[in-house]
Amino acid sequence: MTTHLDLSHLLPPPRLRQLVQDWLQEDAPSFDPAGCAVGERLERAILLCKSPGVLAGCPFFDAVFTELGCTVEWFQPEGVWLEPVARVAEVHGKARHILLGERTALNCLGRCSGVATAAGRVCRLARQAGWHGQVAGTRKTTPGFRLAEKYALLVGGAAGHRFDLGELIMLKDNHVWAAGGIAQAIQEVQRMAGFHLKLEVECRSLEEALEAANAGSDIIMLDNFSPEDLHPVASALKAAHPQVTVEASGGILEENIAQFFGPCIDILSLGCLTQSARAVDFSLKICRETPAQRDFAF
Repeated sequence: MTTHLDLSHLLPPPRLRQLVQDWLQEDAPSFDPAGCAVGERLERAILLCKSPGVLAGCPFFDAVFTELGCTVEWFQPEGVWLEPVARVAEVHGKARHILLGERTALNCLGRCSGVATAAGRVCRLARQAGWHGQVAGTRKTTPGFRLAEKYALLVGGAAGHRFDLGELIMLKDNHVWAAGGIAQAIQEVQRMAGFHLKLEVECRSLEEALEAANAGSDIIMLDNFSPEDLHPVASALKAAHPQVTVEASGGILEENIAQFFGPCIDILSLGCLTQSARAVDFSLKICRETPAQRDFAF
């Protein structure tokens, strides 16, 4: 029996609260004059999805309104595909609190859903092609919003890749050049890596890849290779070092990813999943009193 994994349990509550407080303070660092116009009458608002996509970011949406003393009732589970116009959730609380959190919550949901949608499309292409490697994001995320975007990648079915600099040692071209070479750079970082940190080295040729693997790199990133050059290099690298994980990155998009699928490629990482994803369109509408007005709001 398969158990559904609740990804929201990955999110530490203190970190979630801290993020939400920062976001709300950014939007209202002093006064909220419009809040005076609506006061604290209890209201309910309907969350509508107005463009197709994967629903993602629900824990962040929840956390915004929890911080403001509101409650959220979901009608759709996270990860589901939404077709417009879909009734997704209801928010209950004081009018000024609902409206204070509205834009922040919608930004989170729209952005996360866009990333999850992009990730889902690419992962579906990988499955359809019969490729058994992993699609991953990168560290090319929005400052201050990395936790949400990495979470959205997971909802969409992609791997998050390393979350920060301390989670995986990655020696990129500038590290190698500054250190004086691949072997020198690896020797330096191995002194402090310990037993638990894996090492990845960015390489631009088979010679560099073999040097990095010989020096002890766990993962070799073949960066900015054309598909025609990538697969022979990956095959030669795997033949010499079967235990090495091979990642390809650089210039990989949804439109051309099929050319990068191959038996010797373990990971394909795409910056476009977080850099270029189009947000899903959501809106939050306060319910009117009369049936006619309520129908219009939907």
